[in-house]
Amino acid sequence: MNTAIIADSTHSKALPDLVAKLLTARQESLVLYQKLAAMKPFTPVDPARRRLRRFQQALVDYLALGPFEVYQALEEQPADSPYHQARELARQLYARIARTTQVALAFHDRYDGEVSEPALAQLDEALSQLGESLATRIELEDRILAAVSHSQAQSRIVA
Repeated sequence: MNTAIIADSTHSKALPDLVAKLLTARQESLVLYQKLAAMKPFTPVDPARRRLRRFQQALVDYLALGPFEVYQALEEQPADSPYHQARELARQLYARIARTTQVALAFHDRYDGEVSEPALAQLDEALSQLGESLATRIELEDRILAAVSHSQAQSRIVA
């Protein structure tokens, strides 16, 4: 029996594929963040709640891709890998990125389940604080992703 193995780029552990997944998830989160923020004033109507739920799910998916996939893939690179500089930078920045994760998870937990009117009244301020934290996270991630990209470019020149 001839069986062809087809590579599934969605589940690939190749670092470039993981970076692309991270960027896609980040973009989706930011688009949903903007759409949610544009709904002010926030009222306890279904569209706002649905959009909040969609944003929360996209946010958690995005948050998980960094430490659980991209950074893990960097850690798994051998010592002589072209990604060693990106790995070292990720190690240096990881604690700061983890703090942004905690802020985002606190937001998620606060608005998970049934949202009270007082909590909804504070959603604008909570989104603002979350936005600042996400901006910090993106800046730090971009430094790591630039190092990954530089490593890829260097390995192509050497090869």
